[in-house]
Amino acid sequence: MYFIDDSRSFSLETLADEFSKTIREEMDYQREGRMLTEIRENFRDNDRICIPEVKESHSTRRVLTMEYVPGTKINDIDSLDAGGINRTELAETLQRAYLQMIIDDGVFHADPHPGNLAVQDDGTLVFYDFGMSGRVDPFVQDKIIDFYAAVADQDIDAILDALIEMGTLSPEADRQVMGDVMELAIADARGEDIEQYRVQQIIQQVEDTIYEFPLRLPANLALVLRVATVVEGVCVTLDEDFDFIGVATDYLREEGYLAEGVRNFVEDRATEVSDAARSAVRIPPKLESALDRVEREDFRVQADIEDSDGLLATMTKRLILGMLLASTLFSTAFLYTQASLPATGVGIAGTVGLSLALWWSFRSKKAVRAKPQFTRQSMREQDRESPGGLNTSFGEDTDDAYSGD
Repeated sequence: MYFIDDSRSFSLETLADEFSKTIREEMDYQREGRMLTEIRENFRDNDRICIPEVKESHSTRRVLTMEYVPGTKINDIDSLDAGGINRTELAETLQRAYLQMIIDDGVFHADPHPGNLAVQDDGTLVFYDFGMSGRVDPFVQDKIIDFYAAVADQDIDAILDALIEMGTLSPEADRQVMGDVMELAIADARGEDIEQYRVQQIIQQVEDTIYEFPLRLPANLALVLRVATVVEGVCVTLDEDFDFIGVATDYLREEGYLAEGVRNFVEDRATEVSDAARSAVRIPPKLESALDRVEREDFRVQADIEDSDGLLATMTKRLILGMLLASTLFSTAFLYTQASLPATGVGIAGTVGLSLALWWSFRSKKAVRAKPQFTRQSMREQDRESPGGLNTSFGEDTDDAYSGD
């Protein structure tokens, strides 16, 4: 942590703390049983979701006994197709289940890799292993709703504002660059084709403008973000053109969140109009007072220059180094003609050292040179090039007993 910037250090410490906390919770089977039972109750009326029942009589802190529920592992594409399972509907069921858990219920299964997800013959989705599970506080739920609503409206500024309020994006981040990154991410989440030159263009912008890592990982979002990435991998395996944003937008609209967002927007604009009216009454007297002070020559302006990137310090350092180099060059030339060879050698060494220091000050920070490999198009191209077809490895466990293998 002492050798990296604050954002990476913050995220690294968060990950270490979350890992320590989660791995201990996973070893407490009584907690797992409670979380499983609570989530199972939340899906009691959903016949598309199946969660095994805990057998309390045969469970302790070190032993968890559950109802046996067989099924086909969710990434066994051949078996699903042979059974006539609609994989797009299955992916939608999975995403909707997690939207309900995170946005509505506030308690969620946090380990959705293929080893913990199975499918019954009628298409029912089965969840196993609730050892890694978590809760979402109301503030984060509200911000996630704001984020999805902004994505649905393709309002880039609102997206960035939501990320900043959640603490996942630095307020000092370059909004233009991050906005372009968000547009690319939205297009990819919709399953749209993206011109490769556009990807390269955005990567070049990131390399040229972002020196400090602008993304952070707050503790209250670590598991949520993990769930989002793993669920996306599973859904893309089921349907490589799956539209995450379309499903999320439909869900928010059905649950009334988007309508509520419109109402809140209207209320906020009404408040702004009211504030503007009050300001219109207060400003004229203050303006008259300021003009009177100008007329009396009693008006002073104090300005503070904000230099968050240290540009003034850098320019000053270069100016001083340049002046020292110029004087050292003159001194070395004089020593060469008038003094001994050792004295001249000292002058040459100083000149070389100052020249290197000045040259180094003009070097720009290097960014990570990367080939675009994060879009679905790139994944599909890699899959077509590989002999095995679809790549379905998502760090899955070998819980064959759970999936009925």
